[in-house]
Amino acid sequence: MEEVVRLGISAVLLAGLYSVMAYGLGLIYGVLRIVNLAHAGVIMAAAYVTWLLHSRLGIDPYLAIPVILVVFFIFGVLLYKGVVRFLPRGAAGGVQSLLLLFGIWLVMRNGAYLLFSGNDRAIRTEYSTHSISIFGTSVAQSRVVVFVIAVLTLAALHLFLTRTYTGKAIRAVAQNPDSGTIVGVNVERFYALTFGIGTSLGGLAGLLLATIFAFNPTSGAVELLKSFVVVVLGGLGSVVGIALGALVLAFAESYAILILPSYLTAAVSFVLLVVVLVLRPGGLFGQRVLA
Repeated sequence: MEEVVRLGISAVLLAGLYSVMAYGLGLIYGVLRIVNLAHAGVIMAAAYVTWLLHSRLGIDPYLAIPVILVVFFIFGVLLYKGVVRFLPRGAAGGVQSLLLLFGIWLVMRNGAYLLFSGNDRAIRTEYSTHSISIFGTSVAQSRVVVFVIAVLTLAALHLFLTRTYTGKAIRAVAQNPDSGTIVGVNVERFYALTFGIGTSLGGLAGLLLATIFAFNPTSGAVELLKSFVVVVLGGLGSVVGIALGALVLAFAESYAILILPSYLTAAVSFVLLVVVLVLRPGGLFGQRVLA
């Protein structure tokens, strides 16, 4: 029983990280219908930027969150305006966007190799080894902080999309961009804004990842795959569904340890993905548009 409780707590905390990893990917797909493969490069790059801010300037990783959000928002807007907006819409554009953004990811990865080599990096702070007790289980303090940030991010993103004029305009553009154009909405502006927000969320995921795990230029690949699984589980274009999908994936991976050998637990997420795509293509929680 103690092992079950421990794994449950671990799963809930892990779901927080998974959800932050997937928010940006889901938001960009929900509005632009683009699978942003460069999301992996953004996660990796944000981890390195966080490491540089901490090691060179002594800035605490969590205090660097505003810097990361601004830097990667600007990067996302420039990326959209510089290359993504020239892609054709429709099926052909989808294929071209995959190739283009995969190429950008490779450029970012190889740039990291040139700048930082392939050695693992890690961020160590005074509280890196601190732990707290939850229901009698010792849990790393950094994982609890990551979970809290994930919940706050979900709340902020949901309120932004449902309560603000800009958020409602983004949802309108996601549902019907042609109608948005007719009523005077600058669709390209909101596409750029969405791509910037999605990229900044990917940067936040990279920062949080760096506070828990070591990283190198190959980091981001596994996170991209898990993010894709979470987005599919939760329903394409659903922000709240992404959080629920992250919870399902985290519980499946955590409790798989009890019945599967350790070398097979990594395959749980992909088996779950195939099952959901076959049985419920719209996701476990239905297909909604940025709800």
